[in-house]
Amino acid sequence: MMRALLIGLAALVLSGCGGPPVDLSQGLQVVDITSGWIDFGLIGGQNKLVPSITFKVKNVSDQTLKVLQVNVVFRRVGDPTDWGDGFRKVTGTEGLAPGATSDALTIDSSLGYTGGDARADMLKHTQFVDATAHVAAKYGSTQLKAIGEFPIARQLLTR
Repeated sequence: MMRALLIGLAALVLSGCGGPPVDLSQGLQVVDITSGWIDFGLIGGQNKLVPSITFKVKNVSDQTLKVLQVNVVFRRVGDPTDWGDGFRKVTGTEGLAPGATSDALTIDSSLGYTGGDARADMLKHTQFVDATAHVAAKYGSTQLKAIGEFPIARQLLTR
């Protein structure tokens, strides 16, 4: 009797979770992207610039994505090594409804370039290497899934 009750309760809980799992690489789009380099201030008397990306995510699936989160890993072009990252909660248990778009999310790397040149001149330096942002997402208890890779524009951003 107890086992039947537990099986019935588990079925009820699982039926409230929606349909089959959503493949976020198909069910989520990264939209309204702005990227560039943010002034991180003076470090040891030198200017520091770090890569930054701002974007929204749009749910193009037919299911509400509950407890949605994104992770961004920054990498220098041509280098597979992670060069800073950031993690953001997109929604809580209310989720992101089908067709809905999140608020803007901004993620900055903690790593970047330092130099004695003016900030704008740093972007023109011959040793400057561009960066990319690798965006992944997860919802509920699913695993992180890559949803896009975006170049960091070689421009100064202000906030």
